[in-house]
Amino acid sequence: MSEQSPNKKYLLEEYRSRINRVIDYIESQIEHDLTLKELADIAGFSPFHFHRIFSGVVRETLYGFIQRIRLEKAASKLVQNPRKSITQIGLECGFTSSSAFARAFREKYGISASSWRAGGYTEFSKNSTTKSKEHQLSGNIRQDFVVYPSYTQHKQIWRVEMKKGTMKTDIEVKEMPEITVAYVRHIGPYKANPDVFQNLFNRLMMWAGPRGLMSQPDLKVMCIYYDDPEITEDSKLRVDACISVPKNTKVDGEVGKTTIPAGNYAIGHFELGTDEYQNAWNAIYSGWLPESGYQPADGPCYELYPGNMDEQTAKHKVDIYVPVKPL
Repeated sequence: MSEQSPNKKYLLEEYRSRINRVIDYIESQIEHDLTLKELADIAGFSPFHFHRIFSGVVRETLYGFIQRIRLEKAASKLVQNPRKSITQIGLECGFTSSSAFARAFREKYGISASSWRAGGYTEFSKNSTTKSKEHQLSGNIRQDFVVYPSYTQHKQIWRVEMKKGTMKTDIEVKEMPEITVAYVRHIGPYKANPDVFQNLFNRLMMWAGPRGLMSQPDLKVMCIYYDDPEITEDSKLRVDACISVPKNTKVDGEVGKTTIPAGNYAIGHFELGTDEYQNAWNAIYSGWLPESGYQPADGPCYELYPGNMDEQTAKHKVDIYVPVKPL
C-alpha cells in the first residue's frame, strides 16, 4: 500500500495541474467562444474523456463552470463599471447576444441585469439565505472612509483613513510589468483561515527551495484572487499562493505557472493583523475607488508580501494590487 501511495499522489497532482491549466486559460479567454476540443487539448486529454475528468476534479461541469465565471464577472462589472452598457458587459464576458445574457443573468440572480446595477445587488445572498447585517451594510461602507488626494513629486497619492478605527493607507496608481509566477491553487473557503495560506505556501516552498528559486534577489511572494467573495460561493472561491519565477521555469505536479498581466494598478500599502484584511480591501474598493476617477480593469487582484512572512509579529506588511483604468 505504501508503495502505491506516492504514485497515486503524483497522478492526482498531474490531473490537478492539467485542469488548472484549463482554468487559467478560461480565465484569460472568457470573452471568447470556448470549445470542448480546444480545452481538452490544453489539458492533454481526449475530448471524449475530458468533460468527465473536469467535473471529477472541479466538482462542477465544464459548461457550468464557464457559465458561472461569466455571470459572476458580469455581476461585478455591472456595479464597478456604471457607464458601460449592459450589452457590452455581456459580450465582454462571453455571451453571444444581449438576450442570451439577460436570460442567463435573470436565471442565476432572480432579477434583471439593470435591476442588479440599480441596487438589487445589495439584496443578493450568495448562499441563498438572508444577508447578515454586516453584508447588508456593505453598500454603504464608503461612509466609513475618508479620502485625501495630494501630489508628491509629480505623482498623485491618496491617503485613505477609516473614520472609526486606526487603519490608514497611501494609495498610488503605478504601471507594473508582467510577472511570471509559480503557484499552488486552493479552491474553497479561505476567509479568516490562516491555516489555508500557510499550507499552500509550505507546499510551494517545498517545491521551490530545492530549485534555488527562494534565493532570487528580486523574489516576490504573493496571493492572487480571482473571485468576488461577495458573489462567489465559498466552496468555489479560488486563490493562488505564488512566487515570482523566471519565464523559462519548468513546473510539475501540483505547481502551475501563469502570468500577471502588465498594466496600471492601484497599490495600497498596509500593515495588517489577521483580522484586518477585509478592511484593507474595503479601503480600496469602497473608500478609494469611488473618489479616484478610476474603475477596476480586467485581470486578477493580488496581495504582495514585501516583508518576511515568517516573522512572529502582530502585523505584517501587505501591498494590495488592483488593476485599474480611467473611469
